[in-house]
Amino acid sequence: MFTGIITDVGTITELEQQGDLRARIQTSYDTSGIDMGASIASDGVCLTVVALGPDWYDVQISAETVSKTNLDTWAVGKPVNLERALKVGDELGGHIVSGHVDGVAEVVALREEGDSTRVTLRAPATLARFIAPKGSVALNGTSLTVNEVEGCDFGINFIPHTKEVTTWGDVKLGDRVNLEIDTLARYVARLQESL
Repeated sequence: MFTGIITDVGTITELEQQGDLRARIQTSYDTSGIDMGASIASDGVCLTVVALGPDWYDVQISAETVSKTNLDTWAVGKPVNLERALKVGDELGGHIVSGHVDGVAEVVALREEGDSTRVTLRAPATLARFIAPKGSVALNGTSLTVNEVEGCDFGINFIPHTKEVTTWGDVKLGDRVNLEIDTLARYVARLQESL
């Protein structure tokens, strides 16, 4: 489990297809405190550590994960949002995030509002019904509050701090973004179906 509060921006330094995709991610985390088999959310995808070095870790990514996320756009040099798994007693600053991406949204509009950036994204129709104004979503692993929803489109506002400490400062039109809907929204919708 994660909170959607990004604690590092890593860099992909190696990618290799060896049955599954294997990626090396450089990080400022103290890797001596990371166990083999640990889960680290990388752009919102819960990935398992399979090798460690002094300032990097490797993950193995199945074809299924690549097909359901934007990890097919990963390239050497790409920055990625990172979050270590939640520990008992940690502050829950965002919302409960599983790291199990539901689908990919696309950035369809950008505009500056004061010091912030308003971003409009288009969700797959199958997921749009789970997104509500003032609800939470995780986008590339970042816990965010939804401003408005119109059909499959929804708006997010990025404050300067978020743009500085995540990859969101470099967002562009057409970017494909890992989307995880709020777990509570999923269960509420399921309960309504059974009524």
